[in-house]
Amino acid sequence: MRLRITFSKTGTLRYTGHLDLQTVWERTARRAGLSLAYTQGFHPGPKIQIASALPLGIAGKAEIVDLWLDTDPGPAAGTQRRLQAGAPPGLTILQVETVDEHGPALQTQVVSAEYMVTLLEAPSGTDLQQRLDNILGASTLLRTRRDKPYDLRPLIEELTLTPTSIAAKEGQAMQIFMRLAARDGATGRPEELLDALGLPLETTRIERTRLILKTGME
Repeated sequence: MRLRITFSKTGTLRYTGHLDLQTVWERTARRAGLSLAYTQGFHPGPKIQIASALPLGIAGKAEIVDLWLDTDPGPAAGTQRRLQAGAPPGLTILQVETVDEHGPALQTQVVSAEYMVTLLEAPSGTDLQQRLDNILGASTLLRTRRDKPYDLRPLIEELTLTPTSIAAKEGQAMQIFMRLAARDGATGRPEELLDALGLPLETTRIERTRLILKTGME
């Protein structure tokens, strides 16, 4: 059977890389007493799929992972409690459900992701809203990643200042909401967009708040 788990990844766990997170899930499942299914071949491993890798340092508020099991663990509520008991600090189990065991790979179902960026320092230079408007008004936004050029603009689905930004003059942190597309061969990355906006990454705190799947299951 195939379990789909929604979880948050916060605290020091946000500095855990994608491959290490796979190991975290394997250990958590074992502590919970779940019987993980294994892949076939010369190097069998537990069947675990994480929806989308998070860059180091970015927290995830509603991440998704699929686990394949050899046996039915019982009611979802009890499985959730067992997983939480075996989870390390920073890993919070939000939901557990059963999905089609033979459905498509989880990674192929992500169509976009939403981020909330908190500015820890007031931006210098031109008005921040004007910077956002310039980005949204551009027909192209050419960038380079791993020595390969790509156009970031079509990957930006939404880019807005949140209502709390209006109160920035009263000492509240300014925040930027981003919805970025995930397509074959091209995925919008918040740090790339921040760079295009002229905002240093070290002056921000980024949280991925939502993953949007083709099936509508988020």
